[in-house]
Amino acid sequence: MTNTAHTRVGWIGTGRMGFALASRLLDAGYDLAAFNRTRSKAEPLASKGATIVDSPADLADRDVVFIMVSAPQDLDEVVNGPGGLLSVDGHAPRIIIDSSTVSMAASAQIRQRAAERGSQFLATPVSGNPAVIAAGKLTLAASGPRETFDEVEQLLNALGSGVTWVGDDEVARLVKIAHNVFLGVVTQAMAEITVLAEKGGVSRHAFLEFLNDSVMGSTFTRYKTPAFVNLDFTPTFTMPLLSKDFTLGLDAARELGVTMPIATATAHIVSAAVAAGHRDEDFAVLLLDEAKRAGMTLVSEHTPVASGLEVAGHE
Repeated sequence: MTNTAHTRVGWIGTGRMGFALASRLLDAGYDLAAFNRTRSKAEPLASKGATIVDSPADLADRDVVFIMVSAPQDLDEVVNGPGGLLSVDGHAPRIIIDSSTVSMAASAQIRQRAAERGSQFLATPVSGNPAVIAAGKLTLAASGPRETFDEVEQLLNALGSGVTWVGDDEVARLVKIAHNVFLGVVTQAMAEITVLAEKGGVSRHAFLEFLNDSVMGSTFTRYKTPAFVNLDFTPTFTMPLLSKDFTLGLDAARELGVTMPIATATAHIVSAAVAAGHRDEDFAVLLLDEAKRAGMTLVSEHTPVASGLEVAGHE
């Protein structure tokens, strides 16, 4: 499936992430039709050339259909519910690509249902947020039949900077959950060392500039530095979502016999932050709770800081 002009793509779920990713496919020249439960969230894609449809079933004749919804019950509804993608006899997309963050068990159920209808299924969770997408730095993990992945690899590459086939069946879900657990652990560790440095008399800006220039710096630490320095917790990924992924990750760890003591401790910290009311801010707000435990009240340093995404013109 290498001809952009002849690949008919469907997209289910145009929230913040889904809208940004569908936009990239439209910009790449793909024929795309989109559905969202709240139609008004999908309608702006029409100005980019998308067709907006009234139900997932209207996408059943597409070559490839992407799904990006927020919970297992939503995934089941858009696939199997009334007007669902696989609800019409005799019509099913050839390939379904699901980028929702769901458990391996929920994914396996949808894979089985797709197979019953003659559709190939890839699990393709993503790493990034709308700013990362705009910078062209989104990455994807994919699992399912290798031949299916090979067929749509060019399509997946249009979404970001890289896609990795990680194995068969649902293993991409485990990769995504492991990634997000690491995200939480790194953010908590970053908060702890930043508070330590500041309590010892070093500004957050100076400490993080040093960290980011060292071998310990990363795309992620650079990206979170503006939030840490200027206390801007506009959400990219909220604490309840992070807590949910810790639960999924630790459930998988118990099933596989992996102890994960650092992740377990961090999960308790994240859970406590949610209970304390941190529900709508970005998960970088872990910094404030760490400072509070150290007897500190942080204030913004009001310092312009690069995020590492400036190549695409985004802070």
